[in-house]
Amino acid sequence: MNKVKVVIIGAGQGGSSIYNLLKGVNYVNIVGVADINEDAPGMLLAKQDGVYVTNDFVKLFEQQKGIDVIIEATGRADVQRRIHQSKTDKAAVMDAQAADLMMMVLKDKHELMLEKEELLEIKRIKGELDAILNSVQEAIEVTDNNGIIKYVNPAFSIITGIPEDQRIGRNIFTESPDGALAECLRNKKRIFGQRTKVGGTNVEVLSNASPIIVENKPEGAVVVFNHLTDVMKIMDELKKSTTIIENLYDRLGQITGSKYSFDTIIGNNEELRKVIGVSKKAAASNSTVLLLGESGTGKELFAHAIHQASPRKDKPFIKVNCAAIPESLLESEFFGYEKGAFTGAVKSKLGKFELANGGSIFLDEIGDMNLYLQAKLLRVLQEMEFEKIGGTHTVKVDVRVIAATNRDLKELIKKGEFREDLYYRLNVVELTIPPLRKRKDDLPFLINHLIVKFNRQLGKKVKGIAKNAENILTAYDWPGNIRELENVIERAMVTADEDIISHKHLLQSIEQLSDFSQAQVSEIVPFDEMERVLLKKALERYGNSVEGKKLAAKALNISLATLYNKVKRYNLA
Repeated sequence: MNKVKVVIIGAGQGGSSIYNLLKGVNYVNIVGVADINEDAPGMLLAKQDGVYVTNDFVKLFEQQKGIDVIIEATGRADVQRRIHQSKTDKAAVMDAQAADLMMMVLKDKHELMLEKEELLEIKRIKGELDAILNSVQEAIEVTDNNGIIKYVNPAFSIITGIPEDQRIGRNIFTESPDGALAECLRNKKRIFGQRTKVGGTNVEVLSNASPIIVENKPEGAVVVFNHLTDVMKIMDELKKSTTIIENLYDRLGQITGSKYSFDTIIGNNEELRKVIGVSKKAAASNSTVLLLGESGTGKELFAHAIHQASPRKDKPFIKVNCAAIPESLLESEFFGYEKGAFTGAVKSKLGKFELANGGSIFLDEIGDMNLYLQAKLLRVLQEMEFEKIGGTHTVKVDVRVIAATNRDLKELIKKGEFREDLYYRLNVVELTIPPLRKRKDDLPFLINHLIVKFNRQLGKKVKGIAKNAENILTAYDWPGNIRELENVIERAMVTADEDIISHKHLLQSIEQLSDFSQAQVSEIVPFDEMERVLLKKALERYGNSVEGKKLAAKALNISLATLYNKVKRYNLA
């Protein structure tokens, strides 16, 4: 469809109004505007839109060919005469009166189109709103200012059991005078979390209500509510989820994996290799393993390696030092407790066995566990189940137990300090790790490994150890075993400025252990006596205060709890 070419003569208020209306009509093309006043409103509008403008309408007729309609908006007779003299026969002339009539028609049509568009938009919004209100699970009820109920959604009828036709049109002050909606209408204030019953029913709900404000005027109110049972269910689920998250957070903080494998164990000693061979076979099973050996021989290293070589290697590896945990806390550490089980139990706690479920638990210094806990541990090993402190149900677990001790369990059984039945339950696979004094052929390998390790940690460039220093280390019987060797090498490397460790770098260690390091000749003494002398010398050096004992424990590379146990054992307090 070709557009009607229109020019406007006269661009004052009337002409500019006509221009504004016509430029919005799809089938009209305004090709020119003329006015003797170049600053007339219509002229300025036309210039902005890129329409041809001139102060001489005759020139406009010459410039724009094929004009269909000329709108004369000046109302002047002389202008009208000149237009008829200058226009082509084809062009129709519309005077101001006719233009006003046309404007009225177009304006009415334009407004009608706008009203139709607005109506369609309102219908669209209403459709969307209905879909939303009909799909929500919360009940919704709306009233006007007088309390007349105007709307309820389907969820309202589901929750209350009241059909829509028995609610709409009634007054809220009669139906639910004590409800949140009535209170909101009375006080013109929002209501949050009000617990009440829906009028005419026994349905207890939790409500939020709010006034409806249109252009700063109240037009009614709306209430949204849920069945209280549903709210309580949600709260219970939230509480359960919170507990699960807290427990997972606790587990993340406590669960560790094994750090060492059998490849980490340094040495070619024949006795050591035999123990490693048996350990690898034991790792493939779920059997309980009991690691025996003096302090510092590497029992924990073997425990890590056994777990790492087992089918459980991708599951948790939990370590518990039975001597480091106070006896009063051991049970809660092992089995956990429920919230409120005792004063201070503000939330439930998972025990070590529950944390280790599916994996392995390493019970170090098992010989220091009290008899009461030994009985509970025996049940776990036999039945793989236990109760938390304050708990009412049985917790079942699947845990592989690896235990270790430097004490003579058979001797403890004779003294009545260790349960015989627990010993046999633990002693399915017994592995005795040889002390360093029985595998001195591994000393060169161990020393070289430690030098490489401490070069990296300390930023040193030590290349090796002098023969005289190696002889001193070989002659010593190492009551502290590999842990003690590690301390001696580290201390020597800290003090060494040269790239070779010599005997002078060992002077401090030799002085501390002078009773047992007389170069090539030393008498054989019982291990217990040697341990007692070491403890005594450490306490003499650092003192009997709590701080002194901490330093002594650090120097001997044992835990503070172990030091206290040994001090008590040798009556050194």
